[in-house]
Amino acid sequence: MPKTFVFAPDSFKESMSAQQACQAMQAGIEKVFPDAKFVHIPMADGGEGTVDALLCARDGERINIEVTGSLPQHKVQAYLGLIDQGKTAVIEMAKANGLDLLPIEQRNPLLTSTFGTGELIRAALDHQVEKMIIGLGGSATNDAGAGMAQALGVRFYDAHGQELPCGLSGGQLHQIEKIDLSQLDPRLKQVEVCIASDVTNPLIGSTGASAVFGPQKGANAEMVKQLDANLLHFAQKIKQYCQMDIAYVAGAGAAGGLAAGLMAFTGASLHSGVDLVIEQTGLAKHIAEADFVFTGEGGIDFQTKFGKTPLGVAKVTKQFNKPLFACAGYVGEGIESLYEEGFTAIFGILDRCCDLNTACQQGAHNLERTCENIARILKCYDKN
Repeated sequence: MPKTFVFAPDSFKESMSAQQACQAMQAGIEKVFPDAKFVHIPMADGGEGTVDALLCARDGERINIEVTGSLPQHKVQAYLGLIDQGKTAVIEMAKANGLDLLPIEQRNPLLTSTFGTGELIRAALDHQVEKMIIGLGGSATNDAGAGMAQALGVRFYDAHGQELPCGLSGGQLHQIEKIDLSQLDPRLKQVEVCIASDVTNPLIGSTGASAVFGPQKGANAEMVKQLDANLLHFAQKIKQYCQMDIAYVAGAGAAGGLAAGLMAFTGASLHSGVDLVIEQTGLAKHIAEADFVFTGEGGIDFQTKFGKTPLGVAKVTKQFNKPLFACAGYVGEGIESLYEEGFTAIFGILDRCCDLNTACQQGAHNLERTCENIARILKCYDKN
């Protein structure tokens, strides 16, 4: 009887999308099992690739839209997805305000804003959706969603009663004295907003958005202090005007605090990104019918255990007692504990020492070869 292989990888960052990884896996395995059935379930954890993964799995519609980039003078071509016959919108904040959209020399979380993400949300509302799934990975911002809120109608005023201009950034939050919610888009009350994220950091403090993620976005030590102080000030204003204390909520620090802003201004709820994607793709039913499951992403190490895509796939695979093989460009320390979570074996795909650029360029070829070799081992034990 032909074997069934389920492929459920995340993207291999800067090398392959999750869909391309599925194709490379199949290309390798079908050399050994040409009659097998192959099921592609591209995965994501709320970060880059979430929209594409759900569009692929749910045969959704892509909506292109020009929005404001992380800096007010920039416009970017972004898109959102519609699934469930148009009832659910899938949004990645990184499509509008992602770090990868900015050249290194322009990365400065004191200046960047989530206004464009708010424009994506507004576009989804224009399509009369009933639910939104918003992925928060890969942000260039640290404004706690203030810019996003402005795009949805929230007005912020300084101590002199002057309305602050649209596109508020992380470096301007200390100027906020008053928050006016009277013009907040009323359609938000009719929509369920779900945040997809694998981040558990609070908004402020030593493990908060500024301290942990600020340096990745271009902040030096002095800037981190300023950003954190600004987030604290903003959190106090949110508590005053929105009756919500979000400063130390686990996960509120995701995407430079955008999670906090979404909770305060849209009533959003926090969810594990990979769990949301698993639910939306129907991964469990496919794994239940599989003989073998393959997953992977750019790197697998001790951090994988804290909500990364391969772990989410492993938890589902373990429920059905199916073999799970993981492939990664980088395999680091601490993978021993992953075997207890449902991984059968973990493979690095590099065939030799090389620089990162070369590894990324050859990623698909290396993944194909590795999966072919795994398949050859499986073939030795195939009694059918």
